[in-house]
Amino acid sequence: MRTIRFREAIKEAMSEEMRRDERVFLMGEEVAEYNGAYKVSQGMLDEFGPDRVIDTPISELGFTGIGVGAAMNGLRPIVEFMTWNFALLASDQIINSAAKMLQMSGGQYGCPIVFRGASGSAGQLAATHSNNYEHFYANTPGLKVISVSNPYDAKGLMKSAIRDDDPVLFMESEQMYSDKGEVPEEEYIIPIGVADIKRAGTDVTIVSFNKMMKVALNSAIELEKEDISAEVIDLRTIRPLDYQMIIDSVKKTNRLIIIDEAPPFASISSEISHVVQRRAFDYLDAPIVRINGQDTPIAYSSSLVEAYLPNVEKVVKAAKEITYS
Repeated sequence: MRTIRFREAIKEAMSEEMRRDERVFLMGEEVAEYNGAYKVSQGMLDEFGPDRVIDTPISELGFTGIGVGAAMNGLRPIVEFMTWNFALLASDQIINSAAKMLQMSGGQYGCPIVFRGASGSAGQLAATHSNNYEHFYANTPGLKVISVSNPYDAKGLMKSAIRDDDPVLFMESEQMYSDKGEVPEEEYIIPIGVADIKRAGTDVTIVSFNKMMKVALNSAIELEKEDISAEVIDLRTIRPLDYQMIIDSVKKTNRLIIIDEAPPFASISSEISHVVQRRAFDYLDAPIVRINGQDTPIAYSSSLVEAYLPNVEKVVKAAKEITYS
């Protein structure tokens, strides 16, 4: 093991797959000459050249369409969006072309493509630059959605995403690119659709993903001081979602808290709540608790950003209520 940054883990995954398969290439705004908006593609232009690390105009709909067409014709593009907020302009190509191509062509055309970029709030970026899109795209059959919280998972799942024959959306966070974590020297991959228990526990299950995993893990540490043992599950993949791991944990702890940065309506937390109450209702000793972002556009003010997002205080309070502590 060695310790590297989140951005370095993603770069390693992309570079290793580009060395392994000449069909893989990277395209997007500032990925080449500028080394990436967040320096994720640092040095990749020097190694692979301008035919495989391609700067695009600021035209998300246009270059996404080029990527989809390239995938249909046998290449394996990685399309980087500076943020998923900007990718709304490309959603027609993602939803109506990439996601549906295999079914609409009767299996004649696949679309092995990875769309990646930053999702969610990154501080004081205000309403139009702080949205979460995991639940938005997970509602489209044909798309796989990954949302990672640490360098180890980022590298292993990025490699799996690039090798996958379906379109994969890869959600990161601007606030995690400098985070450090242990990553093996040797090659490894993590299968898509498998969640991970980051911390074992017996009294309450806490489920989350992406940067809200920091809230989940820090909450577990605080709860331990109150003699409450929290099991923390990192979803890692949103679609397909590992329902069974959550249900198995709830059968053990009999309580569930879901931390989801997106607003509560039709969110990932809504889906998990529905499935658990259908498949594990008799094991629940307390109502399921969802801790979401507020049901309002996020503000610019730092104090209002803090009030909008889930935090440790909210999670600890909820856990103490449902464990009757």
